[in-house]
Amino acid sequence: MADTAIRTRRAAPPPAGGQKRAGRLPRAAVHHPWWFALPAVAVFVAFFLVPNLLNFYYPFTNWSSYHPDIAFTGLDNFRTIADDGSLLRSLRTTLLYAALAALFQNGFGLGLALLLEEDSRFNRFFRAVFFLPVLISALAVGYVFQALLDQDGALNSALGTDIPWLGSTTWTVVVVSVIHGWKWMGLAMLIYLAGLKGIPGDMLEAAKVDGAGPWRTFRSVRWPMLAPALTFNVTTALIGSMNTFDIVQATTGGGPAASTEVFNIYMFRIFGQGLYAQASAMSLVLFLIVVAIAIPLVVGLRRREQML
Repeated sequence: MADTAIRTRRAAPPPAGGQKRAGRLPRAAVHHPWWFALPAVAVFVAFFLVPNLLNFYYPFTNWSSYHPDIAFTGLDNFRTIADDGSLLRSLRTTLLYAALAALFQNGFGLGLALLLEEDSRFNRFFRAVFFLPVLISALAVGYVFQALLDQDGALNSALGTDIPWLGSTTWTVVVVSVIHGWKWMGLAMLIYLAGLKGIPGDMLEAAKVDGAGPWRTFRSVRWPMLAPALTFNVTTALIGSMNTFDIVQATTGGGPAASTEVFNIYMFRIFGQGLYAQASAMSLVLFLIVVAIAIPLVVGLRRREQML
């Protein structure tokens, strides 16, 4: 009888054309109209795609507040900014600032991650405290430190000194890069914490059994395992600091004597003079420099991860 029931089920005719199988959703229920994405696509095109595409056109024109019409001029803008000595000075300042800011950001972040690694209530509270600067506007952070570090500011009043913290042509770029590192150290801390939490416990136990102390364990086990976190933090820190504007503008405005005039501050100054095409040309130069630095950096750090 069982064989007969099986043959009966197999021979059962399919459901009629006007009937739907149980469990299948109607076609309209799984259909998503493509035009639902039009508002998001329109915003992306209008405020991101078109301005970026135009940035590859305007550097080759005479666009400025002194010309009523926009005409193609070829490489004239690039020759003009190349002949200006302040361009190379701003480029050197930007690279120095980016290297220092990435160093401080990663140093502060790694130190905090190691100090606050243990999951205790105390550590969780201070993780949130040290992450707060990430959520604050960079411009606000710059103005706060400008008030603190002014020669007549709160820091000198508390120390009883008269040190021009933001008035040295040699050390001001270091001070501002420390502020940048302080602003973003919370983000680096979270990435390093995630990397530390991902280290297998048996590896640490094996190192302890072998007699490795805290420093040897960090150098031989923890540091190599943090390679992906280091790649992410170093890359984002360098790219972000090369595009900095807010903190430098709020603290020094590019001074003293243009010693902290990074590329975006220089670009902002030229744009304020009505030389829009030259400012666009400098923006394109900065984009190419960031790409030229970022690609070899990421490739090199990825190879380091594979070697470790």
